[in-house]
Amino acid sequence: MKINWGTGIVAAFALFMSFILFFVFRVQSDHKYDNELVVEDYYKHERGVESDLAKEDNAATLSQKVLIENTGEAIKITFPESFDFKQITGKVSLYRPSDQRLDFDTPISLSAPYMLIPKNDLAGGRWDITVDWKYNGNAYMNKEMFNL
Repeated sequence: MKINWGTGIVAAFALFMSFILFFVFRVQSDHKYDNELVVEDYYKHERGVESDLAKEDNAATLSQKVLIENTGEAIKITFPESFDFKQITGKVSLYRPSDQRLDFDTPISLSAPYMLIPKNDLAGGRWDITVDWKYNGNAYMNKEMFNL
């Protein structure tokens, strides 16, 4: 049997497509390759982007900025000293890009002008920290990225 160029090219395309489809099905069916979304309700989340930008602009106009520091045993979030820390409310969100199951929120409850988040609760790697807080009716947002 003699194989011409046309038959060889069609056979090569068929083998290549079979190879690609094999890996597509393998990744989709294997739970080791978890395809998770960044946020669950993406469109609902997108509606709040403008308000988040306004909060970030408010935070940028402050004379004393919120400091997010990576200390030895904790992440320290220091609020402006000119503000009465007892009137600060909000939440701190810790987002882990590589594993959605490790994400969590912590409400802000202060007994001093700073807040500590222990590192022993956090896995090593990249963390995105968002401090969404209010003071005297004004909303602020600060974001920082850390590698632990």
